[in-house]
Amino acid sequence: MPTAVELGAGEKEVLALAIQRPGSLVVLDDRLARSHAEALRLTVTGTLGILLRAKSEGLLPRIAPVLGKFDRLGFRLSSKTRIAVLKRASE
Repeated sequence: MPTAVELGAGEKEVLALAIQRPGSLVVLDDRLARSHAEALRLTVTGTLGILLRAKSEGLLPRIAPVLGKFDRLGFRLSSKTRIAVLKRASE
């Protein structure tokens, strides 16, 4: 496992809090931080996972417009991932 020194302060804090609260859902988008969380056997999701869950629970009618807003805000998302998320959301 990579060293925790490579993580940002925010990711370190999220992991520390999750360790103190067993059963917590950890929200991380950074690949390195997610690998640390998984190595610690924490339950992990990311922003896209939250969007998919919100849609499946009827809290969000469509994901595509949100992804468009994310683009304008500089949220990095590969076209392959975008297609997969929209397919999973039936959009």
